[in-house]
Amino acid sequence: MIRITGATLPDGTRSDIFVANGRIAPPGTPTTSIDADGLIALPGLVDLHTHLREPGFEQSETVLSGSRAAASGGFTAVHAMANTMPVQDTAGVVEQVQSLGDRHGYVTVRPIGAVTVGLAGEQLAEIAAMARSRAAVRIFSDDGACVHDALLMRRALEYVKTFDGVVAQHSQDPRLTHDAQMNEGVLSGELGLAGWPAVAEESIIARDVLLAQHVGARLHVCHVSTAGSVDVIRWAKARGVNVTAEVTPHHLLLTEQLAAGYDSRFKVNPPLRRDDDVAALRAGLADGTIDIVATDHAPHPVEAKECAWDEAAFGMVGLESALSVVQAAVVDTGHLNWADVARVFSAKPAQIGRLDGYANPFAVGSPANFTLYDPAASTVFGIEHLHGKGVNSPYLGRTLPGRVVTTIHNGYPTVSDGLLVDADIVAATAEATHG
Repeated sequence: MIRITGATLPDGTRSDIFVANGRIAPPGTPTTSIDADGLIALPGLVDLHTHLREPGFEQSETVLSGSRAAASGGFTAVHAMANTMPVQDTAGVVEQVQSLGDRHGYVTVRPIGAVTVGLAGEQLAEIAAMARSRAAVRIFSDDGACVHDALLMRRALEYVKTFDGVVAQHSQDPRLTHDAQMNEGVLSGELGLAGWPAVAEESIIARDVLLAQHVGARLHVCHVSTAGSVDVIRWAKARGVNVTAEVTPHHLLLTEQLAAGYDSRFKVNPPLRRDDDVAALRAGLADGTIDIVATDHAPHPVEAKECAWDEAAFGMVGLESALSVVQAAVVDTGHLNWADVARVFSAKPAQIGRLDGYANPFAVGSPANFTLYDPAASTVFGIEHLHGKGVNSPYLGRTLPGRVVTTIHNGYPTVSDGLLVDADIVAATAEATHG
């Protein structure tokens, strides 16, 4: 039995937490004690938007390396996006990803199925087969590409409605963003970079919430980035549309001004926006218009980012830094408290993804998935804090608040005193758990 002594729960109360047989246990005689004085016990973080790259792009990331990055950031579950090679558009591929996650054990890995075959936007993928598979897929997304055909999007929504699934849309009109490189505005003109208009995102969201309302299905909006998008989602929720939305940590903190140095670490899809957009995203997260935070962790090989801006890949890694960035962007600024963080970073994403065990994370009998976090710490974020394969972090050299001290996944520490537990030990525990 593990005893966590003196932890501060998200509601501000202090409590001891007991863990035995992978679950939260009633008080008993511990074999191991962890002093949590001054630490916040948060339910295990759940990421609804992670790119693990395997199979096919193992030079960028693997399920193992991405899971290590996730555990180091306080996550206990991640949902792996479908843009792999082969694409996660069949039952066989999603089951492969599920098996890799089960084998490695740092976090629970749930695959996301593609909406269309090959992410090509022309023909629906094997949605029902993926839903019935051992992976029991409930989220479907062509992230990296927008399902831009309205009829195809309607059919996808109708399909997932039959088993309470959800379509997670990458809202980007391809005709309005051809060759786009950064947010469209005065700065893009000054830098000579093709602009990415806000309306390219907002128009797709507006269309899709109307389709979701017409069909009566669940819609999830990926990586919301503009003030106008927040307005559209707020309007849709007021009409009773079954829509949820996510914002990334980087869109809550960083702005388009960082593109001025042509440093491709700041090149991301959707692009970093204006100060007004950041303010609207923070307000939307605070008032519940935006439901969750998701990382959009997108690792790339060094050569794909250390090149001219126009040639560089879109994307940032974000699992290891996510909680610190959220603290800086919305906790230290007064937009959210720690109970809110537990909701937007754990309970609500688990609910959207139909992931069991996160509704009452510290109740006796619940799976023991939580993280101990020191909000008073301060760290100059460096390469040594990255535990996946990607080093394309926008925060290198920046001082970030907070530190993940311990991560407990299914009752076993994957991070202990700030250090990752040996992979062989974690894998052996995972094998015992999954048989």
